[in-house]
Amino acid sequence: MAVPHVLIFPLPLQGPLNCMLKLAELLCLHKEIHITFINTEYIHQRLMNYTDVLIRFEKYPNFKFVTVPDGIPEDNQRNGEQVGKIIEGVEKVSSPLFREMVMTTTCAPTCLIVDGIFTFAVDIAKEAKIPLLYFDTISPCSLWTYLAVPKLIEDGEIPFKGNDLDALVNGVAGMEGVMRRRDLPSFCRTPDLDIPIIKLVIKEGKHIVQAQGLIFNTFEALEGPILSQFRALCPNIYAIGPLHTQMKAKLSSRYLPNTPTSNSIWKEDMSCIDWLNKQPNKSVLFVSIGSLATMSKAQFLEFWYGLVNSKTRFLWVQRPGSIIGLEDDNNNVPMELVKSTKERGCIISWAPQEEVLAHPSIGGFLTHSGWNSTLESIVEGVPMICWPYFVDQQVNSRYVGEVWKLGIDMKDVCDRATIERMVIQVMDVKKIEFLEKAKHMKDLAIKSVGEGGSSYQDLDRLIEDIRLMRI
Repeated sequence: MAVPHVLIFPLPLQGPLNCMLKLAELLCLHKEIHITFINTEYIHQRLMNYTDVLIRFEKYPNFKFVTVPDGIPEDNQRNGEQVGKIIEGVEKVSSPLFREMVMTTTCAPTCLIVDGIFTFAVDIAKEAKIPLLYFDTISPCSLWTYLAVPKLIEDGEIPFKGNDLDALVNGVAGMEGVMRRRDLPSFCRTPDLDIPIIKLVIKEGKHIVQAQGLIFNTFEALEGPILSQFRALCPNIYAIGPLHTQMKAKLSSRYLPNTPTSNSIWKEDMSCIDWLNKQPNKSVLFVSIGSLATMSKAQFLEFWYGLVNSKTRFLWVQRPGSIIGLEDDNNNVPMELVKSTKERGCIISWAPQEEVLAHPSIGGFLTHSGWNSTLESIVEGVPMICWPYFVDQQVNSRYVGEVWKLGIDMKDVCDRATIERMVIQVMDVKKIEFLEKAKHMKDLAIKSVGEGGSSYQDLDRLIEDIRLMRI
């Protein structure tokens, strides 16, 4: 039997990269599985600049990186506004090279694991007669709304008629009574259906069900009802998350060093850990809008006033390029904000997020509701205030607030009074209530990756299927 050889190709963004690298390492622990991990040149360079990833993977002789261009100028910022161009660049420039690797590599792959947005993978897998697994690194609840877009169009629910964003949406099976218009993925707000992202999402829906299986970074106790909906479309579902917790559990069970690992394409400022060490237990609000989101200078100041006026301690990540129209070094920021921040706040350019959320002084997380951030928060039992930016994040924030009751959804609002009120709710008024609910879900997450847990079993099944190529 041929040695199992898996080709892994993530969407070249921080979140998908982080997920896929963790999956790659979990597969590498099974020495008989060989992994080729495809990075774009831009992402790979940043990964090498800011992490020890090459040293870390040296211990796996069955692993190798290869790189491909992404067709985008090097000085492009690659923030949330650029995601469409990144996907287009991969489609035009990277996918022919990917096809060549699949067809001509000396050690032919026996399985492809590819980001769900890469619809070109279906034809390549069919041509090569190789099993394809799609790994959608967004949440299943978000992806399920993507798949509902054709029905929402057919039923006349999108484009929206009128301006009432609180009107309930009925066309997403299993989400009746939960989803309002404002909770659908951000692209559903377009008045024009003839735009690239809508076309891509419809295309993804048609292609994703043609894979031999779907991998998700989630667990049964969190998204069981949605996973049941998916199984009706694609019976072979592997819910193997939370991946970062699965990774830690596997390393400790093999007596391997379980030191914090970073897959960050930004330079992490470790000084914030020293600052957190000096703060009281559960007293600090962690604030981060992730690797892609941006905000205007006006929104930035509303955030700052809201945080300061709440009188809460805060650790705030201000990623370079995330605040549009603000000069470097926070010029022209009112002195009162600077003074109050010195008393109770800490501002950094990028954080070691898993370590921060695990720190005993963290009591809440003001987040953009990206899926990695949401899961990392759940695993550490940290309640959330959700301020989603785009695409899947609108759905995640609704589930956090309305379905899982793990925090508050602040979407479409950015004024200092609301921010102050919501921070006080999570960090003070309803602190005990939110912490108890978060602790319950944390316990379920950890149980899922423990021996015999649902995610533990699904990962075992995935590895066995890859080994025997029975996908």
